[in-house]
Amino acid sequence: MEHLKGLNTQQIQAVKETEGYVRVIAGAGSGKTKTLVSRYVHLVKDLGVNPSNILCVTFTNNASREMRNRIKAQLEGLNLSEGYITTYHGFCVKVLREDIYKLQIPQSFTILDSEDQKTILRQIYEELNITSREYTFKDIIRRISERKQDISYIEEYFSVDSANHYEASLSSNDSLPDTIFKRYLFKQLRNFSLDFDDLMNFTIYLFMRYEELLKKWQKRLQYIQVDEVQDSSAKQFMFVQLLANYHKYLFVVGDPDQTIYEWRGAKPELLVEFDKLFKYSKTIILNQNYRSTPQILKVSNSIIKNNTLRVEKEMVTQLPDGKEVVYYHAQSNLDESKWIVNEILRRSKEKNCSLNDFTILYRSSYLTRVLEQALIMENIPYSIHGGIRFFERKEIKDIIAYLRLIAFNDNTAFLRIVNVPSRKLGKKFVTDIVRLSEETNLPIFSTLEQNLSKFKQKGAKEFVELIQGLRRLKTSKGISDFVKYLFDKSGLSLLYRNDGDYERLENIAEFQNSLITIEKTSDEVVELEDYLQEISLYNEMSKDEEQKHNKVKLMTIHSAKGLEFKNVFLCGFIDGVLPSQRAINDRGVRALEEERRLTYVAMTRAMESLYISDSEGYNYTNDSDNQPSRFYFEIDNSLLKREGYINSPVFDSQNITYANKRLLPDTPKSTFRVGDFVFHIRWNKGQVIGVDKSTRIYQILFPEFNIIRNIHFDFDGIEPFK
Repeated sequence: MEHLKGLNTQQIQAVKETEGYVRVIAGAGSGKTKTLVSRYVHLVKDLGVNPSNILCVTFTNNASREMRNRIKAQLEGLNLSEGYITTYHGFCVKVLREDIYKLQIPQSFTILDSEDQKTILRQIYEELNITSREYTFKDIIRRISERKQDISYIEEYFSVDSANHYEASLSSNDSLPDTIFKRYLFKQLRNFSLDFDDLMNFTIYLFMRYEELLKKWQKRLQYIQVDEVQDSSAKQFMFVQLLANYHKYLFVVGDPDQTIYEWRGAKPELLVEFDKLFKYSKTIILNQNYRSTPQILKVSNSIIKNNTLRVEKEMVTQLPDGKEVVYYHAQSNLDESKWIVNEILRRSKEKNCSLNDFTILYRSSYLTRVLEQALIMENIPYSIHGGIRFFERKEIKDIIAYLRLIAFNDNTAFLRIVNVPSRKLGKKFVTDIVRLSEETNLPIFSTLEQNLSKFKQKGAKEFVELIQGLRRLKTSKGISDFVKYLFDKSGLSLLYRNDGDYERLENIAEFQNSLITIEKTSDEVVELEDYLQEISLYNEMSKDEEQKHNKVKLMTIHSAKGLEFKNVFLCGFIDGVLPSQRAINDRGVRALEEERRLTYVAMTRAMESLYISDSEGYNYTNDSDNQPSRFYFEIDNSLLKREGYINSPVFDSQNITYANKRLLPDTPKSTFRVGDFVFHIRWNKGQVIGVDKSTRIYQILFPEFNIIRNIHFDFDGIEPFK
């Protein structure tokens, strides 16, 4: 059994546990993927199970691709095309391609992506004569997704199949979002298309409506194993539980300590309470870490043990001692970024060490601005994993385009922002003004100024007056105040606030923060033209570096999940940033525990060395001075090598009371737990499959009606089932 070589005792136990309900708690760096692959190979190679009878669910397409490739390498010559190594939604597509004809929908149905959804919404907005100022596409898509959390909408999907029903929505008493939703469903049905939310919903609907289909798939899937189950939603978990009901077999793997997607529906308690949900289940804990040094593990263990929603474990390693974990307290974010860059330069000169060996992690993408500038100044090439360089982000390019038009009468800038935010200046207007500019040999904006009477659009006059007014103010305000005024006066502020895009707002706030820093540290008045030239220089330098392959990697902690790196810098370790104040305000104690897990995930990405840094200075996120993350005070000082200005009074005591800690509500108590059976006055017997203490909601499956309902803690029409 070659596939069992190199596995430890707990891993072998997990591989050979082939029957019943099994929970594997696989800590960070514990060889989880290797164990899952070995187990799949064991089922096929040693026990003769056909791949078409195994469902292996992973959380992402990349994970399923890696799993499939590693299994294929160990099962040479065996056809895996009939197997199901896929994501939840990928498996649902396979079911629907085979059986959706039962619903009179062709098996060749199309799957809508986010751009397809926006195309449909554009058509609906034109029909209803509404604009994105009333409801943004992002807001409506979110509302559509929320409506589709309850699969009862599928009946409505099939009821909007007539033109009469469709036209009735024009004069109905529905709210505007309801009317948009109905029209969206109608256009879906007419084109036989499903969006991402529909895939699992229609599969569940098929199984509920046609018992013989459910039985077919239950019998076919003799073995079901689910990876990263802590990131599964209640609906996803109920789905695999439903599939496993025939053979009474379910093998789940995950780590509650690495749940970082609660904000989009993940339910870690399903894994934590697994042994209560399935009374005769077995639990195996993989707590040997093969990735990180003892020093890194001790620091990360000391933080995560403070969470309450977890399965008790402490990660250990047999790797030799490594470098001390370094904590750097900087005087400013500029000081912090310079220290990180200098440490990378110093370490990269060591034997067998290159820039590729360094990764900088952060909670929010706006933190990259000062890091990028520091890297560029030292000619250090870098890449942003799964993201965009700061000065290449849309919202930053929009502001800079306004500034370039004001300062340089730039044609490219004019074309970028003449209709941002929308001023109802369409393609014909742009074509006409560009043609006239070419005829007069003047910049486009100057052409518009001199020929305004030829253009009757109200937006054209408003745009000219806006730019003229901003030009008059340019020299009377400091650059940071001027940009703030521009942001508000141009309508960009209202645009992004209405859109609810907090990341764009954070990036703009960081841009303004950088201007304040420049003004404070400069001996002379900062001229707009000089600043724009400097930005252009940064952009050109960064383009030159794009050609190099030996790069420092920058990424958010969420993007780093599942990856590992030799040397990790965790920057911006500031209270209000990590943990995120906005998340705490939204979800209270639940968010605080998730932020602690996010910190744990960041630290356990490191293999050889870990650096943690924070900075003093003004923190615009909570209108106060920066304070070190509260998680810093959960680490024993003996585990850290502290550098920087460590005599700051903030470090004098570990009994610091944070102002925003008072924002945490008391943890609401609930009567029922996951796995409990209850009786509802309308839907009879049900089973609790989710408990969300932050929103005070039970998620309950009622088998008699084949439905899941969210029930509030305070509802008195529900009691324990006896």
